[in-house]
Amino acid sequence: MGSAKNTSTGSRQARIEELRRAERARERRNRFLVIAASTVVVAGLVAGTVVLVRSQSDDGKKDTASDAKQASGHFVTGADGVKTWKGTLSRNHVTKTVSYPMEPPVGGDHNQVWMNCNGDVYTKAVNPMNAVHSLEHGAVWVTYNSKASEADVKALAAKVGKTPYTLMSPVDDQKDPIMMSAWGKQRSVTGAKDKNVDAFLSEFVQGKQTPEPGAACTNGLSQ
Repeated sequence: MGSAKNTSTGSRQARIEELRRAERARERRNRFLVIAASTVVVAGLVAGTVVLVRSQSDDGKKDTASDAKQASGHFVTGADGVKTWKGTLSRNHVTKTVSYPMEPPVGGDHNQVWMNCNGDVYTKAVNPMNAVHSLEHGAVWVTYNSKASEADVKALAAKVGKTPYTLMSPVDDQKDPIMMSAWGKQRSVTGAKDKNVDAFLSEFVQGKQTPEPGAACTNGLSQ
């Protein structure tokens, strides 16, 4: 059992490190593109203005459409206690406030900026629309309310702080004291020592459910 667990942990760490290297490469390419683009800003100013106006118009249409078809469905609980959302989880970038059918949300339309999720621990509530974007990138979101013990919150914060593609924050209105969410997945745990904490992280950090595997978890929004 110990050998299998170590192999699984080592494999997950290797996968995360590979994703980190890919993310750093993307950031270098992005910096190069920004520098190259800056040389033609003046020449393209008029054309850019037209594109911006059209883009804003298109965004408004997307917002209206997404409001008309919010995430619909229901959770189905598996034998392992993990709840899987059965139904529609749209992935549009919107500016209007999204009303999610679950708390914390596990997917649906979201803000175009993600919450930083490189082991980031937030002591204040975050905007769920940004956190959902993090889930789309393959992050696991650990949340708690006032019923969670101080010791559990501290221990979970330490674990999250050492785990890339995770974030943690309080969610006052959630049903259970401690919950874990990934895109389309969710479960409650009894505390920091619950074996299901590591099991959920192992399976869903950059897991198969991820819509955009390897997407950035840095250079987003932070408190």
